[in-house]
Amino acid sequence: MVFFNKNEQLEHLGNEILEATWSKFTSLARNQIALTWVVYDPPVLVNTGGALTPDAFWNHPVRGFSYRGVERTYPASVVKLFYLVAVHEWLEKGMSNTSKELERALRDMIVDSSNDATSLIVDILSGTTSGAELPPGPFETWKYQRHIINRYYQSLGWEEMATINVCQKTWGDGPYGRERAFYGEMFENRNMLTTNATARLLHSIVGGVAVSSGRSQSMMALLKRSLNPLELPQDVEEDQVTGFLGSGLPQNSQIWSKAGWTSTVRHDAAYIELPDQRPYLLVVFTEGKTQAKSREILPFVSGKIAAAVSNL
Repeated sequence: MVFFNKNEQLEHLGNEILEATWSKFTSLARNQIALTWVVYDPPVLVNTGGALTPDAFWNHPVRGFSYRGVERTYPASVVKLFYLVAVHEWLEKGMSNTSKELERALRDMIVDSSNDATSLIVDILSGTTSGAELPPGPFETWKYQRHIINRYYQSLGWEEMATINVCQKTWGDGPYGRERAFYGEMFENRNMLTTNATARLLHSIVGGVAVSSGRSQSMMALLKRSLNPLELPQDVEEDQVTGFLGSGLPQNSQIWSKAGWTSTVRHDAAYIELPDQRPYLLVVFTEGKTQAKSREILPFVSGKIAAAVSNL
């Protein structure tokens, strides 16, 4: 069972928005976009600082819509959301200790989407390091350790996590040495996520039930983005708002998000609050070189969804 209930009204609106997107962006093939949209009807139980017990939260029905929500896609930096939750789980369970460097890396991984920071986080989570290729025996041990993050997500027993793969670092130029060997000859072991899995994880964070309510709130603090152009980070390739879901919203909205991009994908996962409207969660993945370059598609979809929410 997927974590949200299918809903006729949202199906109708979601399909309309997708059709509008395909007619505007003719280079976007039907299999180059995946989307999951969850609406929080009153009484709203998210972003309340974890007012509910996990049982009460998970038993509270929410409605949603997804298109290709179970299709596995290379997630680029959206995977950092999964590493963020895992670090908090390790800290909570005493499997890792916090430090200034760990806190700095967590912040830089989410706020600036730093790949170097992510590299340290993956090392801390798995107890492994990058380096030269390893002989077969030690390499088997190394690989087993690297899959610890996958084992954690499988242990949650969420149907959405059954097909994901979250064990690789994120790169600028790509992997070398043992990291390259770990990807597999045809890169078959690269990270893979679905919009449904990403939506469920983000849903647990905004619900205050990811690890603990206090830890969910620390994660929310890192995910918060300003929509004010004057407050956006300068001198970065992408600020995670411009050309993503945030730039399709009215400036007085609030957004908590994690974007991902490479030369072949452009993705965003966001929890959004419009003034005086129902809050909602939106995850959109797009694939293809043309789409990856486009700073128009995600804002267009985001604007359409925001307009639809205002009419619910």
